[in-house]
Parts: sequence; structure tokens; C-alpha cells
Amino acid sequence: VQLQASGGGLVQAGDSLRLSCAASGRTFSRHAMGWFRQAPGKEREFVAAISWSGGSTYYADSVKGRFTISRDNAKNTVYLQMNSLKPEDTAVYYCVAEGPTGWGTGSWGQGTLVTVSS
Repeated sequence: VQLQASGGGLVQAGDSLRLSCAASGRTFSRHAMGWFRQAPGKEREFVAAISWSGGSTYYADSVKGRFTISRDNAKNTVYLQMNSLKPEDTAVYYCVAEGPTGWGTGSWGQGTLVTVSS
């Protein structure tokens, strides 16, 4: 599966953004999907994940209560709704389709930059 993330941009603290990740291929609905992010000078970190059916979601503590992951299998798209954004949310955000042995063996999108000004 190939992934294309979009929706990043420059916003102010407290604003909201919705990231989208469109997938090509017919196996999208079979994959758990995740969002990761990488801030300048830092390692890539987990943000959120959603099961193949959408029935289960998981969040990093740093975004819990502010971010919501969802998916539309009919549209082959996964979303990340980000509310109450903080400057520390500034990062390149990547979507990923889980691979056979986890995220490391999955398919990664190209990333979309989110910049939150204070």
C-alpha cells in the first residue's frame, strides 16, 4: 500500500488541524494504521494508531484528549484530528500502514509538516 499524507501547515497555539492520509491499493482495510511524528533534532515518535476496523484506537500520552485518529475504509483514508495544538506538536507527521511484524516493516508515507507558533 502506498500512502500520501496531507493537511499540514502553520497554525497558532490553540488552533486545530486535520491531517489526511490517502492510501492506494486494495489492502488498506486489512492494515492497522498509525501516525508518527518527528520534531527537529528528535527521534521519530508514536502519536496514534487505529485498528483495521476502526474499533480500537491508541494514543501517546502527550496527545491523549487532544488528537483523534479515525479512518474511512471506503475512502482508503485515515485522519488525524488535532485540537488545542501546542508548539511542542511541531513536527513532520507520517502515516504508516502496519506491516507483518509491526510499524517497522510497514509502509510509510512521505510526511507532512505541522508548525505551531506560540
